[in-house]
Amino acid sequence: MRKWLHDAFKRIIIESPYAGEVERNIEYARKCMIDSLKRNESPFLSHLLYTQVLDDEIPEERSIGISAGYEWWSATDKIVFYLDYGITPGMLKALNRAIEQKKEIEYRVICKPSRSNRHI
Repeated sequence: MRKWLHDAFKRIIIESPYAGEVERNIEYARKCMIDSLKRNESPFLSHLLYTQVLDDEIPEERSIGISAGYEWWSATDKIVFYLDYGITPGMLKALNRAIEQKKEIEYRVICKPSRSNRHI
């Protein structure tokens, strides 16, 4: 098992799927968070946090959560997209925003290909 580092964490935003197969995507986002922590990063996943109190199925509440998440971008070192399950429309919107804002962007894959994610 990889040694956990504890100094100088880099602040990052993690973008990964949420809508659709929600339970699978929550489990995957947690794996992304662990992967990030093991890379000596301090990850923020607004789609895991705000969906605990906002309903992602209600457009107004989804919009509030997205906007609140974007407010954290200025405090981060980069935006990391985990791509094992592809890019969702919400992730694409975040990617376009990151490009427009000239944010550092990184793409990651953490799972081995399987029937459910081999389209990557």
